[in-house]
Amino acid sequence: MGAQDSLDEARDFVDDHDTRSFTMLWDGSFGSWQHFGVFSQPTAILIAPDGTVLDGWAGMFPEDTVLEYAAGYT
Repeated sequence: MGAQDSLDEARDFVDDHDTRSFTMLWDGSFGSWQHFGVFSQPTAILIAPDGTVLDGWAGMFPEDTVLEYAAGYT
């Protein structure tokens, strides 16, 4: 899904890839990109329930690392 896609295309992406188990952010203003320092896609940012940014990756992210973080919140 590209940054310029419409909200409907973003919803289709969620449906097609069954990503309902985690929150996806749609921000047509790109304010979130500025806030989190996103400069390219794909980018993944892992945010704790309290809003603390735990880690972030440009490009592919290390699944094992994400699962380790997640295990600390289950």
